Amino acid sequence: MNETQPSEQPLRGTPMRETTGSGKPVRETPTRRGFLLGAVGAAAGAAATAAASAAVEATTTATPAAAAPARAAGYAFHGAHQAGVLAPVRRSTSLLALDVTAVGADGLQELLQTITEKLRFLAAGGTPQELGITAAPSDSGVLGPEVVAGDLTATLAVGASLFDGRFGLASVKPSKLRTMEDFPNDALDRTICDGDLLLQFEADDNDVVVHAVREVLRATRAGMQLRWRQDGFASPPRPSGTPRNLMGFKDGTANPDRTDAKLMSQLVWAHGGANGEPAWVEGGSYLAVRKIRMLVEFWDRVGIEEQQQMFGRYKGSGAPLTGSKEFDDPHYERDPNGGSIPLSAHMRVANPRTPGTDNQRMLRRAFNYDGGIDANGNLDQGSIFTAFNQDIERQFVTVQKRLVDEPLVDYISPVGGGYFFALPGVKNASDWLGKGMFA
Repeated sequence: MNETQPSEQPLRGTPMRETTGSGKPVRETPTRRGFLLGAVGAAAGAAATAAASAAVEATTTATPAAAAPARAAGYAFHGAHQAGVLAPVRRSTSLLALDVTAVGADGLQELLQTITEKLRFLAAGGTPQELGITAAPSDSGVLGPEVVAGDLTATLAVGASLFDGRFGLASVKPSKLRTMEDFPNDALDRTICDGDLLLQFEADDNDVVVHAVREVLRATRAGMQLRWRQDGFASPPRPSGTPRNLMGFKDGTANPDRTDAKLMSQLVWAHGGANGEPAWVEGGSYLAVRKIRMLVEFWDRVGIEEQQQMFGRYKGSGAPLTGSKEFDDPHYERDPNGGSIPLSAHMRVANPRTPGTDNQRMLRRAFNYDGGIDANGNLDQGSIFTAFNQDIERQFVTVQKRLVDEPLVDYISPVGGGYFFALPGVKNASDWLGKGMFA
């Protein structure tokens, strides 16, 4: 969870039999697998916007959270990309997966136009329209009489099922978009997977996110239905550097530089006409979402040395086990046999840092979730893995396959999520999200 470019992806599960750098065998706990199968099955449920203008990209910090993200008055809505892809990660998030109930291409276009209009207003803020004393108010009032733009961003993405024939879009489907498969060690609950659309809101204040969720859903009730929802939060850096996940390790240390436009063009943005992609995808990005449960009761009983060996980093500083500071190069070439950083360590498997794997890096936006307790009285906590890719096969899927049966799988279990394509940005006042699909 802190290396795969964007932090590393935490995944998989089978008993550990690796050895530590000192040659000591890693301790096995026989009851972990039994808990994994029972607890995950019992509790699997639960489950602006904005176009990234050059100004937004220029103000995004290069290192992942070297300091707490600065508050913003709002993000420009118009631009080549949706602003939520590159904007600094905010403290609060809500992901909404939705099934479209609108009928035909005309119904879908009207729905996307309505979503765009609502997101455009939320991004700018302002005074809600007065409809008269006999009508229901035009705004929920969660933010008071004046809607503040605040630091809200929203990212709208489409799932593979949107191209199933209902709307005549099969011929313009993004070439790599498909339903997320079950990887080895997954425990996916399909009721919290996939969807025709995915809408992610981010802000520093929970009420801003809640308000945005309410306003978009009330405006689109006739055209789409909520399929699943997952709320989350990003922790502040403690004491500095990258925020931590709920295992206590920094999450996102090796993220690529979001301010490097050339790098983002190579790793994040899809290009129309390239590799069989339809022209309209230019400026969009493939989005992998994974809800990953952490078996925190067992994790908290594991010795610190074993924990660090599994991640390949020191828990306190976030430094690689071959270094002293969080952003130090691990220099795998000086540790070819894994004497310091085990060959099976999460950071090493997720991001080997070789010329051949350089283009497999992803842009990770990491969040934690706390879902209360499951039916067995165990804590339901974990990670919301979201990562933007230029090519989901070359990047996320390739890395995911490398992580099969990594040592961390005894303590984590992916239970939900999906693959989506984040739409290109809204270029001007007459444009709307997804318009290119109908050109």
